[in-house]
Amino acid sequence: MTRLFELDFQLIHDTVLLAIAVFFLCLALSYLLFKPARKMLKDRQERIKTDIDTAASDKEEAAALKASYEEKLKNVDKEAEVILSEARQKALRNEAKIIDDAKQEAQRIIKHANEEALLEKKRVMDDMKQEMISVASMMAAKVVAASIDTSIQDSLVEETLKEMGDSTWLS
Repeated sequence: MTRLFELDFQLIHDTVLLAIAVFFLCLALSYLLFKPARKMLKDRQERIKTDIDTAASDKEEAAALKASYEEKLKNVDKEAEVILSEARQKALRNEAKIIDDAKQEAQRIIKHANEEALLEKKRVMDDMKQEMISVASMMAAKVVAASIDTSIQDSLVEETLKEMGDSTWLS
């Protein structure tokens, strides 16, 4: 028996068998352990990739939402200005209406006061006429005393009133 590189046949045989056993062991381990581990790593890699894609799309949606909210905020300022302007105009209209109503009420009160003053003036004039008639009657009664009868007395009172005239009562 010759030795190849100073190796004997038994050592080569054991080495070949060991290599075949290691190969089959690696093949079995690959099938039993490495394949599920690779599958788990691949699934994890896909999940991470989908999470990254989802995060990117969420970021884009958030940016779009932020832009729309900023636009709405700009519009809110404009809408608030429009609403305030309308409220001011309405307040001015209400103010004008209240002033007009107050002026009409004041005119009505003045008219009513003037009418009451005229009525009071007429009443005072009538009272004054009655008072003057009674004073004139008393004076005439004392002057004429018993010689004049009542018909003459009434005609004298009427004549006195006509002489005095209505212009005396208006002042």
